Amino acid sequence: MHYTYSRSYNNNQNAMKRKQVLFALFLICCVAVQAKEYHVSVKGDDANDGTGKAPFRTIGKAAEYAFPGDVITVHAGTYREWVNPPRGGESDEKRIVYRAAPGEKVEIKGSERLTGWTKEKDGVWKVTIPNTFFGDYNPYIDLIYGDWFDGMGRKHHTGEVFLNNKSLYEKETLDKVLTPIPNENSKDKEGSTYTWYCENDGVNTIIWANFHKYDPNKELVEISTRPTCFYPEKQGIDYLTIQGFEISQAATQWGAPTAEQIGMIATHWNKGWIIENNIISNSKCSGITLGKERKTGHNVWLNDTSLDGSLHYIEVTFNTIRNGWNKENIGSHIVRNNEISHCEQTGICGSMGAAFSLIENNHIHDIWVKRQFTGAEIGGIKFHAAVDTRIVHNRIHNAGRALWLDWMTQGTRVSGNLFYDNDMEDLFLEVNHGPFLVDNNIFASRRSILEQSQGGAYVHNLIAGDIYRYVEHGRYTPYFLPHSTEVAGLSIIPGGDDRYINNLFAIVRPENEKDSKRKYGVADYNKTVYPMMVDGNVYYNGALPFEGEANKVFLPDFNPNVKIEETADGVYLSFSVKGLDGLQTSRVTTGRLGKAKLPRQAYEQPDGSSIEIATDYLGNARGSQPKPGPLESVKEGEIKVKVW
Repeated sequence: MHYTYSRSYNNNQNAMKRKQVLFALFLICCVAVQAKEYHVSVKGDDANDGTGKAPFRTIGKAAEYAFPGDVITVHAGTYREWVNPPRGGESDEKRIVYRAAPGEKVEIKGSERLTGWTKEKDGVWKVTIPNTFFGDYNPYIDLIYGDWFDGMGRKHHTGEVFLNNKSLYEKETLDKVLTPIPNENSKDKEGSTYTWYCENDGVNTIIWANFHKYDPNKELVEISTRPTCFYPEKQGIDYLTIQGFEISQAATQWGAPTAEQIGMIATHWNKGWIIENNIISNSKCSGITLGKERKTGHNVWLNDTSLDGSLHYIEVTFNTIRNGWNKENIGSHIVRNNEISHCEQTGICGSMGAAFSLIENNHIHDIWVKRQFTGAEIGGIKFHAAVDTRIVHNRIHNAGRALWLDWMTQGTRVSGNLFYDNDMEDLFLEVNHGPFLVDNNIFASRRSILEQSQGGAYVHNLIAGDIYRYVEHGRYTPYFLPHSTEVAGLSIIPGGDDRYINNLFAIVRPENEKDSKRKYGVADYNKTVYPMMVDGNVYYNGALPFEGEANKVFLPDFNPNVKIEETADGVYLSFSVKGLDGLQTSRVTTGRLGKAKLPRQAYEQPDGSSIEIATDYLGNARGSQPKPGPLESVKEGEIKVKVW
């Protein structure tokens, strides 16, 4: 009996194992069967089943069918729609992928083509559009507004008029369309004479535009009609991939950090998106937003001016924490290999939602070109609370302010980026307590760094412009427990607690410079409240060293002749160096940098592992006595190297 029982038990066990294996194989087969590819074509029909032979007509219809693991392939053509995904993926392994068919040009536009223009006078045309054309959203009634927005004394609509994919300049009176004059603030003075103006009589929207020599009924003329191009209205839409599209011409609203932020692509308080290999242009405000949602606050300062805006933002920060702002739920996006241009607020922005993300290898240029409005949220990239965010190998130029890291920049790394031709500054760090690491960058604009923060480490950078720093005693801003969004405390910015190590201050100074306020080098840090760490820097052409910095090169009369040159085959950096033979340097590591004072957090990877600056801007290995600046190949004399 005992033997029989054992054999029966073993047989049952074997049978159970066979069933488990068969069930596992069944699940694998189900997954393989369930993972589908849906096709979309301008020649398709939404009544089709979405196969390659019977594609859908709209991306939105494919989105209704897609489940985790599925791929939506969109074929060549222009799609004028707002893609509003009803669901997301489940993990990095089970995403929902929206992609342009390989090798095909796929445009998603927030605009409609418009004909039926009538000529008013030479160059000036008029069109009358029934308000019913716009449905429930008319961007020629909707005005740009928001916390920290400055309309410069006039009203601005979210709508826009485009001639052959170039936006015209909105004017506040018809006379400025009839007799346009160049906008002296604009970076495109000739383009600023292409103008438009609108009115609404309650039934119709009337637009006048000055197209100069062009006939709008024969050219491609479009007007913005949608507030976004790719944005889920609800939360919980995680793990999406958006790949290979050309996205443009949405009537986006101002993205204040205290508001719901909606760009042409917007993640809406979700997690794990990949936005890659896209061309993004012509947004009224922002190109990509990784920002917050509405219920934790929407332009709260405008709604209650009895409190200062910074106090409102502290309240919003705590609201977001109560609403699940943490690494498990929010952020961890990847934005890479995109070209982003001609947006009048930001190329990329995000309040809280950019935390734990990777922003890599993007080309961002021609931001805030028109300069018809301004405000405290404008830049190539503008992030609030970039916690453990990595901003790596991006090229940002002609953007006014290139990179603005505002509030709660902690555990952040800015590495290997190329900044130039930005007429405000390359990097602005506002009211942060660190730690943040800025290494291997090329800062080639007139002002390299504007710092109103503490706890930063600036390592192996080329700094060609000035550094302006100031303290902040009027605002208390949060800092966190390490690698977390849990608030540890709030503090003012007394200043200091920075590290400047192995940088090359290769200053470019205009001839006959008269601006006495320009401060080159780090001498302005001599009297900071918190101690500094300064070592191994090179100071050329009037850059001043830190008081007591023993290990340095100081050649105030040597002009390094730093130049950035854009050519057909890439971007080149040229400069000269001198006097490095006696400089003693050593590798920069997490252990050497110590910890930022207030958060008591080391300069380390997001996972807590150590950092060693062992490679340069180009990825070349650094020696045991690394060269100052971002390039390990520097040597006595002139250097010219391709940097993009």
